[in-house]
Amino acid sequence: MPELPEVEHARSLLDRFVVGQRIAKVRVAPDTIVCAEDSPKKIAKTFRGSVMGTPDRRGKQLWLPLADRPAVLVHLGMTGAIRVRGEQGLQLVAHGSVEEHWPPRFEKFWIKLENDAEVAFTDPRRFGRLRLRKDPLREPPISDLGPDPFVDEINVSEAAKLLLRRRAPIKSVLLDQRFLAGVGNWIADEACFQARLNPHRLGADLEEKEAKALVRKTVSVIQKACSVDAEKDRFPRGWLFHNRWGRVKGARTAKGELIQFDDIGGRTTAWVPVRQD
Repeated sequence: MPELPEVEHARSLLDRFVVGQRIAKVRVAPDTIVCAEDSPKKIAKTFRGSVMGTPDRRGKQLWLPLADRPAVLVHLGMTGAIRVRGEQGLQLVAHGSVEEHWPPRFEKFWIKLENDAEVAFTDPRRFGRLRLRKDPLREPPISDLGPDPFVDEINVSEAAKLLLRRRAPIKSVLLDQRFLAGVGNWIADEACFQARLNPHRLGADLEEKEAKALVRKTVSVIQKACSVDAEKDRFPRGWLFHNRWGRVKGARTAKGELIQFDDIGGRTTAWVPVRQD
């Protein structure tokens, strides 16, 4: 699933092409799953002829402001992506290779701007969502989110206190978007790995210094991933990220440590027992 760094990559990509541009043409797929709250026709009408503002993001939620109209909120879901014609798409490890032909398959919306840029949102598995919001930051789902570790100043002590109150596995707490917005499966695993903490441990059972270390590592992983534009080949070679995919039996870290795969809260969790306790 695209997590905060991947969605920030999409926001940054859009920022280069759409700001201040009028939409000349639009196409929205007749998908009533992706467009469950607002009809495809209503979304297309909102897009049509409007002027694009500066794309914004909070956690995994991305939105496209439109002059004098509701914003179009885009959640990428499990396999969604923002594509710009002529630009190399971001390749996610779990998704395989990126298709380069245009128009892309599994298109959910396509717009052409007056500067001739073409933008598409694709989603093969249809877990993504398109919504209209007049005031995205003050309406659900964004208003329900916790602080964003990339754009907000995280108070480590306060976040650690919240973690210490939770009688749930720390992996599950990290995935709770009300705790820190934008953390997904690989970031949570990476943070636990770097903090040397067993993801099965309950928040309430941590020591204060352990809780603070986990918060700091979560923030640092996100900031590093965003600093390299979510390009996986530029992540530090020692990260668990590079070896955690596919539940491969016998998978090992860059240092040769055996990786174990468990289910925590219904999510596949990769961790290293000899390192994390």
